[in-house]
Amino acid sequence: MKQERLEFISDNPLYTKRFAYSVGRRCRSSTIQDVAKEYHLNWHTIKELEKQYMKEQLRRSSKAKPKVVGIDEISMRKGHNYRIIVSDLEKKRPIWFGGKDRSEESMDEFYKFLGPQKSSRIRLAVMDMWKPFRKSTKNNAKNAAILFDKFHILRHLGESLDTVRKKEYARLSGSNRKFIKGQKYVLLSHKENLTSSGRKSLRVLLAANKRLNTAYILKESFSQLWDYNSEAWARKYFENWRSSLKWKRLKPYEKFAKMIDRHWDGIAAYCKPENKVALGFVEGLNNKIRVFQRRAYGLRDEEYLKLKILTCMLPEI
Repeated sequence: MKQERLEFISDNPLYTKRFAYSVGRRCRSSTIQDVAKEYHLNWHTIKELEKQYMKEQLRRSSKAKPKVVGIDEISMRKGHNYRIIVSDLEKKRPIWFGGKDRSEESMDEFYKFLGPQKSSRIRLAVMDMWKPFRKSTKNNAKNAAILFDKFHILRHLGESLDTVRKKEYARLSGSNRKFIKGQKYVLLSHKENLTSSGRKSLRVLLAANKRLNTAYILKESFSQLWDYNSEAWARKYFENWRSSLKWKRLKPYEKFAKMIDRHWDGIAAYCKPENKVALGFVEGLNNKIRVFQRRAYGLRDEEYLKLKILTCMLPEI
């Protein structure tokens, strides 16, 4: 007795590979439920066909040999449940998803996956200021310079501005509060991202409160730090920015400035021409992942989420 092996048959013997790849392509832009309705098939069948498609995408993709990596984490659910995502910033695609939390041990798992030889070839690692990521990278990729992600740093600055906003709201009373109430988004957004009504609200808010106006100008000007090609000039700019905080009574900003001073080496690394990498990729990938999670109303199948993340930047079959 022999069973014939047909190359065009998918893992599910009821469907061809061509059909599985057709389903997989549709699932890149639609939910499993919508594709199941379109093909008049069971939800679980569509999901398994899509998983087969994504596994084939990974099989056809080149092996990870990164020289510049971006390290970030995503929250799986409430209760500090995290997974680490590592991306190849030169090829602009995620290459690893794993770990159990944000610990150094979980970060070590990536370098074990990569191996000592490939880890030694990494010349730059972009991450937030989380200490376990930094320690693991220094121990496992000794030739890698560490660069702190601009968007994480600016998020800390945005939180400092929001703390100032809350303190101003608590300090004021009566009609003076109306200019601040409900203006968090307007204050923290970039001016070019605001609508015309948002820009008008921002002008009114900044004209009504001098301290918030000062804090907003300082927040907007800080991003100029990443425009310098010389560490000496970047440091001079930062010192001038920090000295402008004197007598402003902006305690959250003073705390932020001390944090920048402690982590200066990881910020100044961007001044070197070879380290001018696209820092927005990791943030864009995080937005994509949030769309996956929102579209699925919370994914319980971690293998499926892992495949979605690792293939989201790969070309379709």
